[in-house]
Amino acid sequence: GPRKVILVFLAVAVAGCAGFALASEFAGLLVARVVVGMGVSACLMAPLTGYRRWLRPELQLRANAWMLMTGSMGTVASTLPVQWLMPVTGWRGIFWVLALMLVLSMLIIACTVPAWSSGSASPAARPAAPGRPPMSYGDIWRHPYFRMMVPVGLVNYGGMLAVQTLWAGPWMVRVGGASAEVAAVGLFGISLCLLIAFWLWGVVTPALARRGISTERLIGIGMPLSLLALAAAIVLGPAAGWPYWAAFCVSCTCASLAQPAVAMAMPAQAAGRALSAYNLAIFSGVFMAQWG
Repeated sequence: GPRKVILVFLAVAVAGCAGFALASEFAGLLVARVVVGMGVSACLMAPLTGYRRWLRPELQLRANAWMLMTGSMGTVASTLPVQWLMPVTGWRGIFWVLALMLVLSMLIIACTVPAWSSGSASPAARPAAPGRPPMSYGDIWRHPYFRMMVPVGLVNYGGMLAVQTLWAGPWMVRVGGASAEVAAVGLFGISLCLLIAFWLWGVVTPALARRGISTERLIGIGMPLSLLALAAAIVLGPAAGWPYWAAFCVSCTCASLAQPAVAMAMPAQAAGRALSAYNLAIFSGVFMAQWG
């Protein structure tokens, strides 16, 4: 179940943070960074898999949005707060703090998250049809709804993550002529806007669902807005400060609704595989946008 999976992966992340703090050369830093990435790779998929089993359908979108909101808190903390802390602790000290925080998170998860077989499943976690084998990854990739949502994750959501995590900072420095300190403030502003956006999605999605407004319709509204914001930033060039990139990223958050929608389109027992497959599509888009 999600609890055991995430505890194992977080232990790997703790080892990666410790390795990064102790590394003395580039190769050690690179290996430790890969280990950290492997360790935190389950931090979204494991909770979303659990939500698919534990929560009613009308709460799935809210849980997903607020999970992403908590992730945005970490992104906010990695901008100005880290810059302020760096002269005090050094970068090695920051990674020791991260390792300690991960250990505390593991303790909280171990004590509070229900077991997979605890009988706490929601009625929506319907079993697969009797006699039908579990869905394979091939079945999931061939599913019409999954295929419909793949471009959303690959292009829109993946592009947003690439801008937020890589391109926004260099754009402000190299194109906009901002200093590193001003760029850090801009990244802080973008991350804070995303945090608020995910919080608002969690507030409004249950009411929108009750009114019959579908995930597909919300994505259909948000995606054109994101393209308009991106076009404005491109046209303005050096004059496009962080608010334009914040507008692009915030309008792209509608694509995050596709993740729980994909999970709900599958039997609960296949939710983990479906979410992992969709996550692969998202990060394939991130990779192409960062390296393309």
